[in-house]
Amino acid sequence: MKSIFPILSLLFIVFSSLHLSAQEVKKIELLGANSMEYDESLGEGIQRLLGDVRLKHEEAIMNCDSAYRNTGENSFIAYGNVHLIQGDSMHLYGDTLYYYGNTKLAEVRNNVRLVNNEGATLTTHFLNYDRNTEVGYYFNRGEINDNENNLKSVTGYYYSETKDFISIDSVVLTNPEYVMYSDTLKYNTASEIAFFFGPTEIVSDSSFIYCENGWYNTITDISQYNKNAYLIKKAQTLKGDSLYYDRKNGFGKAFINVELSDTVEQIVLKGNYAIYREEPEYAFLTDSAQFIQISDDDSLFLHGDTITSEIDTSGEHKIIKAYHKVKTYRHDLQGKCDSLVYSFRDSVIQLHIEPVLWSEENQLTAEYIEIHTVNKKADHVMLQNAAFITSQEDTIRFNQIKGKFIVGYFKNGELNIIYVNGNAQSLYFPKDDEDLVGANKGSSSDMRILMKDGDPHKIYFLKEPDAVLHPVGELLKNELYLQGFNWLDKQRPKDKLDIFRWE
Repeated sequence: MKSIFPILSLLFIVFSSLHLSAQEVKKIELLGANSMEYDESLGEGIQRLLGDVRLKHEEAIMNCDSAYRNTGENSFIAYGNVHLIQGDSMHLYGDTLYYYGNTKLAEVRNNVRLVNNEGATLTTHFLNYDRNTEVGYYFNRGEINDNENNLKSVTGYYYSETKDFISIDSVVLTNPEYVMYSDTLKYNTASEIAFFFGPTEIVSDSSFIYCENGWYNTITDISQYNKNAYLIKKAQTLKGDSLYYDRKNGFGKAFINVELSDTVEQIVLKGNYAIYREEPEYAFLTDSAQFIQISDDDSLFLHGDTITSEIDTSGEHKIIKAYHKVKTYRHDLQGKCDSLVYSFRDSVIQLHIEPVLWSEENQLTAEYIEIHTVNKKADHVMLQNAAFITSQEDTIRFNQIKGKFIVGYFKNGELNIIYVNGNAQSLYFPKDDEDLVGANKGSSSDMRILMKDGDPHKIYFLKEPDAVLHPVGELLKNELYLQGFNWLDKQRPKDKLDIFRWE
């Protein structure tokens, strides 16, 4: 990017020179001076003009304190209080002006100021202005001031017709609200929009933005960032192939490979489309939406058609919501449901509409499930209405526990103790070493089950017990399943990528 604009400017000069050669070259006119002298020692056809010198070439007027005019070469050198007026579009000031009428090239040196009709001012010490293309070029540092914006760079161009300043190399745009650093930047004084090319940083007291292509409207504070773009605000970072940001309203959109991370909560939200609001904090993600809760030993991965993140009524705690075709995966716990709510205030995960959990060998189902976590790990799970816990014994036999309400407690990531309240029923297959002893089928108002290696180890029938140990093979096939049994292992996510699979 640093080389393309000098090449373009050179091409403008070459083409305009070729064009001029086919036209009649107009002579520089002398409009006035306090005195005029000829000095043969200076060369043939050279005039020395002194005091209130005024020269004209086509529509351009040039004023200065003194000048040397070369009538043969159709050029002049102006000194002191130099002022070039290009119609009503531009004023150019400096200490010295070298002007060549045949090519319409103006070279201004020392204390140079270029002021356009929008009020923007460029200051530098070395500027060349081509009147054919109406392009100015500075090459030894320049500074542009326009309303509240100050723009500095090593080299740059001004396009009079479009009112564009293109700044190159070590570009810094300073605004009262932020500072922008860029490799190459185009600034339009009519619209006050900055377009940046190459690595760009925008730094303010409250945020940091990086991209490698985009634009910023300095009037509306609306911007667009592309290519490796990200925005950091407090503990949150928003990334995407393309970011739209409304700074004044604290609102943003992100497209493709979107990632919103929170270093305090250690969570990441992903998707291909996102809406983000700063106050009150809110995020909406869809199209391959994913929630990740980062943990040192085992992170939680969650997918849904739509995922939102918001702050609860206390204004302190996040709430994550996922809607439709929701699946979760951790190494020790997997889940499936239609909608999910995760409250960071009490560390509770709610699973709604046909929820299923898998913990080691066990499948847990109910009309409604709550997972209570401690330090990001499951502490206990609550199953309400039509609660059912199942584990597979062999190809046709399944250990089963059901009841109206079940609470299961975890230890080291495995179910350890299970409490069943209301219409408790169980069917499990005790073993003597590796051999089946029989089928233990029982019921009670309430039960307490101690688990071992993922299977029921001891069952305590607490109220109105009724239990029978049937010999192996005595139960008919339809008697091997409690009412409501449904083995859903094919729907279980096997890894973090499997959460995107839906049957």
